[in-house]
Amino acid sequence: MASIVQRIRDYLQSPKGRENVEKTKTAVRDPQNQQRLRRLMDQVRGHRAHR
Repeated sequence: MASIVQRIRDYLQSPKGRENVEKTKTAVRDPQNQQRLRRLMDQVRGHRAHR
């Protein structure tokens, strides 16, 4: 049985995996998404949310 890491690598090399990677890269460039991610990370770290 393939390890979980190998299965992830195989998925990322597949056409569907590459498509999802590109969608993610595009979403990360969006300033609104960056702000949402910063707020989420602040919450996870236990800091107050930025407003």
